[in-house]
Amino acid sequence: MPFELSLGEGTFLVQLARKAVKEYLKTGEIIKPPADTPKKLFEHCGVFVTINILKNGEKTLRGCIGYPYPTNPLVEAVIDSAISAATRDPRFHPLSLKELGNVVFEVSVLTPPELIEAAKPTDYVSKIKVGEDGLIVEKGFFRGLLLPQVPVELGWCEEEFLCQCCVKAGLPPDSWLTKGTRIYKFNAVIFEEEAPGGKVKRLSLSKK
Repeated sequence: MPFELSLGEGTFLVQLARKAVKEYLKTGEIIKPPADTPKKLFEHCGVFVTINILKNGEKTLRGCIGYPYPTNPLVEAVIDSAISAATRDPRFHPLSLKELGNVVFEVSVLTPPELIEAAKPTDYVSKIKVGEDGLIVEKGFFRGLLLPQVPVELGWCEEEFLCQCCVKAGLPPDSWLTKGTRIYKFNAVIFEEEAPGGKVKRLSLSKK
């Protein structure tokens, strides 16, 4: 990957995401990047912050929002995405301060999306790889994104991954086979808490 992060840098981002949400829920204030932020984390990167409820070792989605493209400094995008995932994901009611002790934070730092060129739509299946790629499907005003960990966690094959990304975009599942659909892929460096507020690890999709 052209952009790599150490475990220390990933831990910093995950802890920052939790800190940003905690402060926002307590005071309504949006924190600034800390003075000790590593210089590297001011580079522009796409990023998503995912919040999961952790119960009996099983994760259930509680919120996920981010920046698909490298439009903002990474540290600022993490703060904004964390607060949005906690309070502005339309699929869920806003996270409460009381819930913070029951959720784990996950930060996915993205490579810039790359348009997949295919001679015919059926070739898309061979041009993506579950466990490595995330997908963006675009058609007209519709757009859907799924992170690389999603098909791994749900046991999808490449074809199902394409179909579900179309559904995420609000399109019929076979839209990836139709004219005018554009498909992008990207990779991600993913860090997550092992327990609420606990140790941070790098997520290895290939080991799932």
